[in-house]
Amino acid sequence: MAAETIARMTQSEFKEMLETVVEATVERTLLEMLGDPDEGLEIRSDVRDRLLRQRQDVSAGQHGQPFDDVVRQMGL
Repeated sequence: MAAETIARMTQSEFKEMLETVVEATVERTLLEMLGDPDEGLEIRSDVRDRLLRQRQDVSAGQHGQPFDDVVRQMGL
């Protein structure tokens, strides 16, 4: 079944899927090797509040600025 699904993918879809799998594998391997550098640390209340607001915004369909726009604005 999986082979049929892959066979129907465009080259772009296959590349995207492969990149996602590779990224996840690398991240998992690094976490296994190095551990979570933030483990045991407390998160500041202002950072926690900002992350919660951001999650609510994303859930409501709001997104930040595109990366390229930010880079341009910062002159990078």
